[in-house]
Order: sequence, then structure tokens, then C-alpha cells
Amino acid sequence: MTQSVLKYFNDLSAVELYDLLQLREFVFQLEQQCLYRDIDDKDRKCWHLLVYKEQVLVAYARLVPKGISYDDYVSIGRVATHPEFRRESYGKYLMQEAMLYTDKLFPGIPIKISAQAYLQKFYEDFGFVKYSEPYMEDDIPHIAMVCDKTI
Repeated sequence: MTQSVLKYFNDLSAVELYDLLQLREFVFQLEQQCLYRDIDDKDRKCWHLLVYKEQVLVAYARLVPKGISYDDYVSIGRVATHPEFRRESYGKYLMQEAMLYTDKLFPGIPIKISAQAYLQKFYEDFGFVKYSEPYMEDDIPHIAMVCDKTI
């Protein structure tokens, strides 16, 4: 059974916080071998979307209000799917949920993301448009992408 949970930082349980930090560490720092400051003080000002399959956190995203990452945009960041569950479409489910919740929480505000360049097509399927040339972020090619519409 798949369940998505959306909580503001202060409402996360200790177990949920541990789960999301563990997944982010596993995907971004261990799997992608990317050393960066994951706990960046934005978490406390954001909404956190957790997707569980039974008791296992299989996907996660951080919904960032306008003015925190970008002055004129909200953002969806730290998008991660557990490697063992990637072939089960949890990444797509996560983004569908993230787009719906972003529209409910921040209606009418466009979304800007810093996407790993190889995921351009994935994000285009959700209405995002490439907004920049590739740039390096934490030694990984990224592109800025913007979505002005909601789904």
C-alpha cells in the first residue's frame, strides 16, 4: 500500500525526519558520491513530502516556499527515490503529488527547480521548461527549469 504524507518541518516525527535524512544521504551523498551541505537551514521553513510503501520510505521531496531558494518562485527540491524502488514509478507518483501539493499550498506561483541535467525529459513531462544552460552544482551537471502552470 502506497501512502503519501505531507508535513511542515515542525510536524515531522523523529522517525519521519530520520527516514528522510537517511534517504537523502543514501541517494545524494553515497550513491551519487556528492559531498555537499544537505542540512542547509531550509528544511525548517519547508514542507516535506514522504511517500511510503508500507513502512518503507521510497520517495521524498522538499516543497520550498517563495523567497527561500528563489525570490519569485516556489521550488521542489531534494527529489529522491530509493534505488530499490525506482522501477516501480514512485518518482512519477512523487512528482505528481509534489505538483498537486505545491499548487494547493502556493496557488498561482510558478515553480523553479535546479534539475540534474540527465532528468530534463522527466521534468518536462510535468510541464517544466529548460530555463538555463547547463551548469555545475556539486560536481553534477544541472539546469534550471520553470513550470508556470499547474497540473
